[in-house]
Amino acid sequence: MQSNIKNISTDELAILGLANFAYVKAHEDGFSVHAADGTEIALADDFGTALNAIVAHDLLPISLH
Repeated sequence: MQSNIKNISTDELAILGLANFAYVKAHEDGFSVHAADGTEIALADDFGTALNAIVAHDLLPISLH
């Protein structure tokens, strides 16, 4: 069976990556780790610690520009 990915909605696409990806956001007080949907899931004092937390929990870090 073949699936047509061109018919996937943006909401469905977001759900696909929700459990697999995370990103780091800088703040005045440190860095926060966010799930793909933007939910804050952790706080860290520095970028390296935040990135290591993502990897340690079997998530893939993504870069947002």
